Amino acid sequence: MTGKIISLPPSQTPASLGYRMPAEWEPHAATWIGWPHNAGDWPGKLAAIHWVYGEIVRKIAPGEIVRILVNSAAHEKQARRILKRVGVDFNRVEFFQIPTNRGWTRDFGPIFVTGPAGGRPPAIVRFKFNAWAKYPDWQLDNQVAETVAGLLGIPCFHAKYKKREVVLEGGSIDTNGQGTLLTTEECLLDPVVQVRNPGFTQTDLENVLREYLGAEQVVWLPKGIVGDDTHGHIDDVCRFVKPDTVILCQEENPEDENYAILKENAERLQDVRLANGARLHVVPLPMPHPLFLDNQRLPASYANFYVTNAAVLVPTFNDPRDRAALGILAELFENREVIGIHAVDLVWGLGTLHCLTQQQPG
Repeated sequence: MTGKIISLPPSQTPASLGYRMPAEWEPHAATWIGWPHNAGDWPGKLAAIHWVYGEIVRKIAPGEIVRILVNSAAHEKQARRILKRVGVDFNRVEFFQIPTNRGWTRDFGPIFVTGPAGGRPPAIVRFKFNAWAKYPDWQLDNQVAETVAGLLGIPCFHAKYKKREVVLEGGSIDTNGQGTLLTTEECLLDPVVQVRNPGFTQTDLENVLREYLGAEQVVWLPKGIVGDDTHGHIDDVCRFVKPDTVILCQEENPEDENYAILKENAERLQDVRLANGARLHVVPLPMPHPLFLDNQRLPASYANFYVTNAAVLVPTFNDPRDRAALGILAELFENREVIGIHAVDLVWGLGTLHCLTQQQPG
């Protein structure tokens, strides 16, 4: 079954075989990214974005291999030129010519699960990707997970429920690796806007997350932040930083559109206990001041950080609150260097660091 799509019988699921989705801070074998090429994602900024990607790769590579998706040999040559100029060690980089529509690897890339220690090899759960139920061009992105499984020679489980393919993006979920998973009702349960799985109930989706990712408990927050093109991804709002601790974005300005949304999220988490019965600790994380492009609010958030083996990369926005956010995360990730990555240009694409990366567990 190695490297092939596996449709399991209803009586057998990845979770029943011992698979689970690890926490992001658990050891990585590699990080996957897609080298940018879609000019429509960054209007007038694509050339600058290549250099931001170069900096991202430069900061990830000391701790783990960076696996880069490119569309062609010419696309790879362009990436190599940037990476060479910024000083990336090419012994730490691998290229895969797998064509994509966009570069948001968190959402269409492979979601890896691991088996019991010393038991089954890692595997990929292949969810359907349909461009956030919003854009028409997603067919190339939708093939990436199973293509990667074939190239790596590992099992790929085809996520189905009630005989239907399940749509799920990696940015819509976050896990502590110990049975608890975070998501939002706005993203996965809205019956009208950007509907991923029409007709699926909350119970249906909890069953999917349990059976395919090993989530014993799903914590639902009401909404994501204003300006989020995905309609409510959790990775701009609330993230696990330890098995029993999350950071939760909070807005201090009562006049800001996000103030009531984030306050309601905080209220929802007050009495949450984890799958193991422990109380959930919540650490407030500030929001940067609002950013706009052509009168559209952008989803600028410090919660869109990415945890690598050696560092935590945090988006920064030339904002007075940058320093406070970096300080909070540095106290929480004591054994990793916390590094700010300038993301004012990056967020023009309606996402930042976490949206662009996908971890492959060790």
